[in-house]
Amino acid sequence: MPALKKLHAPLAWVDGRWQRDVLLTVDAAGHWAEIAVNLPRPEDAEALAGPVIPSLVDAHSHAFQRAFVGLAERRDAGQDDFWSWRDRMYALALRISPEQLRAVASQLYAELLRGGYTQVCEFHYLHHPADPAHGGQAFDDELAMAWALAEAAEDVGIGLTLLPVVYTRSGFGAAGLRPDQHRFAADADWAWRACQRVLAAGLPRVTAGVALHSLRGASPADIARLHDLVGGADLPIHIHVAEQTAEVADCLAATGKRPLQWLAEAGHLDPRWQLVHATHAESGEIEAVARSGAGIVICPGTEANLGDGLADLPAWLAAGVPLTVGSDSQVTRGWVEELRWLEYGQRLARRQRNVASAPGSQPSSAARLFDAAVAGGARAAGFAAWGLTPGARADALVLNREADALRGLPDEALLDGVVFGSNGSPWQSVWVAGRARPWRAPQRVGDAFDAAMRQLWPADSSAAG
Repeated sequence: MPALKKLHAPLAWVDGRWQRDVLLTVDAAGHWAEIAVNLPRPEDAEALAGPVIPSLVDAHSHAFQRAFVGLAERRDAGQDDFWSWRDRMYALALRISPEQLRAVASQLYAELLRGGYTQVCEFHYLHHPADPAHGGQAFDDELAMAWALAEAAEDVGIGLTLLPVVYTRSGFGAAGLRPDQHRFAADADWAWRACQRVLAAGLPRVTAGVALHSLRGASPADIARLHDLVGGADLPIHIHVAEQTAEVADCLAATGKRPLQWLAEAGHLDPRWQLVHATHAESGEIEAVARSGAGIVICPGTEANLGDGLADLPAWLAAGVPLTVGSDSQVTRGWVEELRWLEYGQRLARRQRNVASAPGSQPSSAARLFDAAVAGGARAAGFAAWGLTPGARADALVLNREADALRGLPDEALLDGVVFGSNGSPWQSVWVAGRARPWRAPQRVGDAFDAAMRQLWPADSSAAG
């Protein structure tokens, strides 16, 4: 395929280290055709003004929850935990419309671009119309909410991996969903049909996989049915698992096994599976996941916000389990903060420093976590390759050496400065499919978001309280 353009960087993060004078060739499909190092800039190559690093995949997102950020940070009485937060969040889930979802997701996706993500894995379970009591109307197309997310991604130019979620019950042993979960109802056949329709649509930068809400939200029969439907298709399969200690206790009571243990022993896990959170894991479970080839998606910002707990990061890294990060509830919307808190949570718990580093092979905690997230993000999104490597989509971040976090740093410390010294987005441009993208929300996107928020949370509303 003929080259579309050539880009030249004075410095770029290639194969896990800084390389100088890097020529990046983009093909007509918007993928890297060739990455060559130590080459002077050809006359026909566009000069990039700063060091280049890969962007990351946001491997776990609930876009609609962007409209709930900041609205659950008070406690008037009693105990506040994940479960009380969830019940309040349902006030939003019960009434958001496709039009409002597109407005909220467009704002979010612009913020994710600014945060250094260029692909988002949307764990999508808002399938059906809102309750008529909340203004809901029947959809002409059962995928109206999914198409709203795809339109939002197109609005701002981010890539999207849409993951229709199987959700059939409210808990272990429950016969079905609660009344306030009616929008989520989808069996394996529904989710598989939705996945196939999204793939068949051929939308630019949009792909699809499937997901199961959780072991409490999908029965063993649901999981087996989805496994049979997917067959050998090379598609990502995501599931929430072991996020809360109460979930672990309920799973033990219902099955006699811990959630990760149950999944591993069921025999379904393979490299397509992405285990979201995996917060509460014992050593035997970590070893079983490692043997399966499955990956994990940790969401430190959300897990801190919800009081979930801390994953055993050193054990997951030592086992060689693919690992990446996600924005989840959207309380944080950039990967810098996620990687920082992935490390800082461990430092606080262990009273040590540079917990994620690997002396002798990768002494930089930032670099080790960043490389893990690049590789793990590819698998989570359903791509064979990601980053500055031939065949991957031509996505990248151009760093701003004059940003406060990077000013004066030697080259070898740049990633450390990005992760542990930055208070924002220390890049000057974001590239998606070989094109520099605007990474601040256009005025129309912000205006639509503001209007949606006024509709969802009227001035006299106490729904989020």
